[in-house]
Amino acid sequence: MDKYDKVQDTFFEAFNGRFIRALITADDEDILAQAAYDSTSTPGAVIGRIEGGVEGFIDEFKTPDGRIGVIVQYWFGSDDLEKFELELSYRIRQDILVKPFTSLFNLTPNPNGFISMMKQVGHCGDGYEWIEEKFGKNMINVPIAVPDFKIEEKLAYSEGLMGANFWYMTNDKETVMEAGRIALKEIGKVEGVIAPFGICSAASKVETNYPWIGPTTNHPYCPSLKEKLQKESKVPNNINFIPEIVINGINKEQCFKAVKAGIDSILDLDGVLKISAGNFNGQLGDLKVNLLDIL
Repeated sequence: MDKYDKVQDTFFEAFNGRFIRALITADDEDILAQAAYDSTSTPGAVIGRIEGGVEGFIDEFKTPDGRIGVIVQYWFGSDDLEKFELELSYRIRQDILVKPFTSLFNLTPNPNGFISMMKQVGHCGDGYEWIEEKFGKNMINVPIAVPDFKIEEKLAYSEGLMGANFWYMTNDKETVMEAGRIALKEIGKVEGVIAPFGICSAASKVETNYPWIGPTTNHPYCPSLKEKLQKESKVPNNINFIPEIVINGINKEQCFKAVKAGIDSILDLDGVLKISAGNFNGQLGDLKVNLLDIL
């Protein structure tokens, strides 16, 4: 039996996107985790907003200020850098700055450009903010009631790949969660990638009856619609659940490495019956990648 017999001969579509990779540091583990997960929650690139994810936690020996840290990514699908700056500032101001004793540093590799943090974040100091050289970097000091929030004066952005994905098909709930957790753990070992939706229950399509919503449910792959759709349904007879793992990466090499790591980690699970991928019939993505080509 071939190792990849469970994998269907199909492709995913991925998209070019801009990202900022950053480092949050803090004194407290719980505060650090809250800042990381709050600021990267609610993926929204498909509706013109930011989607983000946690890449990984690092110890104090690897951070500029000698405190515990977490690497996060924030992604934007369009070329509107002014909108990117504004949307990013919401995440920083509402989810990081307000957490006690946090700081934010640039960590973007191979930058294409920089976004100033003064206009939308620094000026939270209401004119009392200042720039100081600290940790070998230019840091904006924003005076707040629990002193003080520090953020690097400029955050770099670069271009990477969004929306790489794979589906795993199963007939039981337990495998949905077990396989998803295993895959996400292995993906988390790949540097430079995030899985912004975690275990995702909602594969989407672009041909929609309600265009103001944006992408809607990919109805041929909804197990609960098998009887209603009959021949139009693409759900195999023995499948009751089709979770999706979506991956964004700082380059396509890391992105593909993460897809492979995720799939390889769950192939031997008895409950995983098939591996597939989500696409838009080749009509939408900047890049079309066959699963078998990267395994």
